Amino acid sequence: MGVMTATAKSPDASHADWASEAEGRVLAEALRLAPQQGWTWRATHAAGAAAGLCAGETELLLPNGPRDLAALYSRRCDAAALAALADVDPTTLKVRERIRRAAWARVEAAMKAEAATRRWSGYMALPPNAPLALRLVWESADAIWRWAGDVATDENHYTKRALLGGILASTLLIRLASGEDAARAHLDRRIEGVMRFERLKGRLGKLEFGRLTAGWLGRLRYRAL
Repeated sequence: MGVMTATAKSPDASHADWASEAEGRVLAEALRLAPQQGWTWRATHAAGAAAGLCAGETELLLPNGPRDLAALYSRRCDAAALAALADVDPTTLKVRERIRRAAWARVEAAMKAEAATRRWSGYMALPPNAPLALRLVWESADAIWRWAGDVATDENHYTKRALLGGILASTLLIRLASGEDAARAHLDRRIEGVMRFERLKGRLGKLEFGRLTAGWLGRLRYRAL
């Protein structure tokens, strides 16, 4: 049997390369088709065919069809936002400015394919897609906080991402519905709200804040709010 050389690729590596390259081609076609066809199985198969894949290859690449394609699009937007921030040193900025810059970069990454993003937003708003939507917005928020230098491992890790996820989702929707100025104003207001939230936490201390948060969640659970 021959010995694999240092420069030869393993079968797994070759498959990963094929998958990554094919995903890029299918996503490019999906973004072209989405404004008319939306994010559907039909559109997924059409995008695969336009990218040179047979139906079986498309389903192998995207076994969950439009859900996988929608997730791929969100993650590509995350990567595009981080690439746009490559020349920004976050350590030279205050935390609120880091988050503002990164959140806006993420919104703008999605707006490069505005019509497709509009249909994507509608698809992600469907009740069956709620778990996926939450996971994707969490991933986006996590990527931004990591770029911003966040190293929290306690409850702050979760509250920061939950709050930023809501900001990202609402800012994108306002950008689509009302334009850039309204979205920027909304983003600024929401970030200021988060800063006030963080100051409140600092004044109350962890134990008291945890007690109040638990009480709020309890009232929410039993619809007392």
